[in-house]
Amino acid sequence: MTSLPLLPTSLVGSYAQPEWLIDRARLADRFPPRVRAKELWRVAPDLLPEALDDATLVAIRAQEQAGLDIVTDGEVRRESYSNHLATALDGVDVDNPGTALDRSGHPNPVPRITGPIRRRGPVQVDDLRFLREHTLASTKITIPGPFTMSQQAQNDHYPDAEAAAMDYAAAVNAEIRDLHAAGADVVQIDEPYMQARPDAARAYGLAALNAALEGVSGTTAVHICFGYAAIIHERPEGYSFLPELAGCAVDQISIETAQSGLDLGVLQDLSGKTIILGVIDLSDPEAETAEVVAGRVRRAFDHTTPDRIVIATDCGMKYLPRGVADAKMRAMSGAAQILRAEQTA
Repeated sequence: MTSLPLLPTSLVGSYAQPEWLIDRARLADRFPPRVRAKELWRVAPDLLPEALDDATLVAIRAQEQAGLDIVTDGEVRRESYSNHLATALDGVDVDNPGTALDRSGHPNPVPRITGPIRRRGPVQVDDLRFLREHTLASTKITIPGPFTMSQQAQNDHYPDAEAAAMDYAAAVNAEIRDLHAAGADVVQIDEPYMQARPDAARAYGLAALNAALEGVSGTTAVHICFGYAAIIHERPEGYSFLPELAGCAVDQISIETAQSGLDLGVLQDLSGKTIILGVIDLSDPEAETAEVVAGRVRRAFDHTTPDRIVIATDCGMKYLPRGVADAKMRAMSGAAQILRAEQTA
């Protein structure tokens, strides 16, 4: 890993996909797809691989030019944060999808589990290698978590959702190991459904997450969120599932605080973890100033130390216009410069 400064900056995961690549209007008109949604791509299938490489380079360069310290591939190769991996596993029928309720209670087409969930081979290792080949910065790659994938599927095979989640965990564990072996500095597991369905998360979701982390030696993170601001507009006062993560094997925990105005006293329950602190409000179409972002970060200093904070966006930037995304990233970098100067004064 490239040596990181105090209060490093990073996206949670996704960057804004270019309009020439994907139909952003159709994308914004729906929940993130759980099955494949090839109709969203504007580029012909035979040209799409090259276009995805080009768009990934755009995302990498945008992060570098904004001054971010930890760079992702922008998730631009994906129709959603979860379907890229979830539809690549054996044991799921994506051509004859099932139905499951999303976090707002609406039915959505989802992968239908028809047999044992198995990973036939690496899914995102080539994505990670492309990222590493095109940046000298520290790298992060994101994958959906086993609990969330089990909630975004119709189970026609296992005796219960817990059994499905544990087999998803084995697949995620193998993917994490391969990503670290290929040089990923951080692998982030996205588990938004732990917040959306806390009772099930307590019953078996945490066990599935720990199984996914078993034996992993590289740096890992878990992202817990309230949902994309472009789709889920209301924010609760606090997390329904967060202190439970204090004892799990993950190194970093990603939370959102800007849009929700979250009481950062919750960080005291996570004193042993690095906090990926979401301080960019993705519901606001205007970019924050660097000083506004710095103020949001300072709120955390009463509850954790600066060396345990990564400055980040609340959630993914997938639904933002690119110009707004770029300005918000620059505000993060500017905030980091302000705060580092204060810490060394």
